Amino acid sequence: MSGSHQFELTMKSGRKMPAIGLGTYAPKESEGEVITAVKSAVRAGYRHLDCAALFRNEVAVGHAIKHLIVEGVINRQQLFISSKLWNTCHQPDLVRTSLKKTISDLGVGYLDLYLMHWPMTYKEGGDFVPRDESGKVIFSDVDFLDTWKALEDCVDEGLVHDIGVSNFNSKQVLAIQNAARIAPSNIQIEAHCWLSNVRLIEFCQSRGLTVTALSPLASPGNFQTHLLDEKVLKDIATKKNKSPAQVALRFLLQQGVGVLPKSTNPTRIAENINIFNFELSKDEMQLLFSLNKNQRLNSEEISRDHKYYPFCEDF
Repeated sequence: MSGSHQFELTMKSGRKMPAIGLGTYAPKESEGEVITAVKSAVRAGYRHLDCAALFRNEVAVGHAIKHLIVEGVINRQQLFISSKLWNTCHQPDLVRTSLKKTISDLGVGYLDLYLMHWPMTYKEGGDFVPRDESGKVIFSDVDFLDTWKALEDCVDEGLVHDIGVSNFNSKQVLAIQNAARIAPSNIQIEAHCWLSNVRLIEFCQSRGLTVTALSPLASPGNFQTHLLDEKVLKDIATKKNKSPAQVALRFLLQQGVGVLPKSTNPTRIAENINIFNFELSKDEMQLLFSLNKNQRLNSEEISRDHKYYPFCEDF
């Protein structure tokens, strides 16, 4: 993918999703910092906001959106807003309620994209991660194909335009596609230079799904080792007069993959979207692919015993 303009990915509904979105997961930040980050992002040119019930900050994101609309910076139709259904709400009769709560918290009337956050299901009606006395996660036995049918009903009702999945493997994607009345539009997966995830990306793209990379910078704020310190990234960044983060994001963009960098720092937020005025050569792309070590940072190990745990398969 080349060009100096911000490119878009086309959903099954025909609607366009901006390829760069702001990841709003900010567990250590206050509500005020989240509001400031969203405002900074929209003012910097972001039109895609990626949310989730699990992030527990959708009310704050909604405040920022409302302020921006009132100030005349943006209108609702110019924003692409995605969110995710949490694991305790897969039971079909809980799906619509969960989506309506997200829409209400965000104050947006409808969502552009709603994803199943994980294929696994946890016990309904309590904590986000319910545990027994020994600390083990309490699972629920809902088939994600039944959850999918409830998501399709939400599309029929106009609550959301497109639906998809997050953190599913290729077999699970195929199972949904084979059973679906409304096909999945998008899959969100972890992808970055340390986890290239090429087989799953190519599989999903060949099946007509758009792909969005979560943790495209390998979550620099959450881990001791930093992808952005890799010499290869730094060398290419110096050559291009760009930052290592910009190069890491461009690497995914050139594979036709959307990116959801997370930051609450206004300077970094603006920097992360400024990646349309340069291009990586084939040799540079190969050097970045060579950094792959299949290092998964978002493994949800607490659910490894669940029958739908996605990372036991090849891809």
